[in-house]
Amino acid sequence: MTALFMVAILGVGLALAGEVWETLARREKEAELLFIGEQYRQAIRRYYEGTPGGIKRYPRSLQDLLADPRHASTQRHLRKLYRDPLGGEEWGLVKAPDGGISGVYSRSEQAPLKTGNFRLRDAGFASAKRYADWTFVYAPASAVKIPSLSRPPDVRGGPSPTSPPARGS
Repeated sequence: MTALFMVAILGVGLALAGEVWETLARREKEAELLFIGEQYRQAIRRYYEGTPGGIKRYPRSLQDLLADPRHASTQRHLRKLYRDPLGGEEWGLVKAPDGGISGVYSRSEQAPLKTGNFRLRDAGFASAKRYADWTFVYAPASAVKIPSLSRPPDVRGGPSPTSPPARGS
């Protein structure tokens, strides 16, 4: 009877240890996804900013990040093509307006464990329902719209409502 009780206790302990191990493994994969996604974002940024000539272009494929075909000498923006740690081998690709690739995302439909404490550039990940919603996109500063903190002047010709009243002489 005591041996049966001990086996039951051992089984419960192993089940709990398995759950903890699975959670730890998933957290490691999340951290890896954040690291690799940022590597792709920075490689796309280097490719885009390193475009020779006047018109900036995004890479046409992820292979272009390994050996940039636009230069006579070998330009590497990424050491290797990383696999998606949560969604398998293939990354989802975010298409740029010019038809190139502006970012990547995991294809995993799992719900993320991490829901806060993201870096500012990844703050939108906090509301993600699945890993596939974590997109690592490079957008040039000129394309990012920053809202104005002050009201624009009144275009009808009079003073704006926020300007000080005119002084009389």
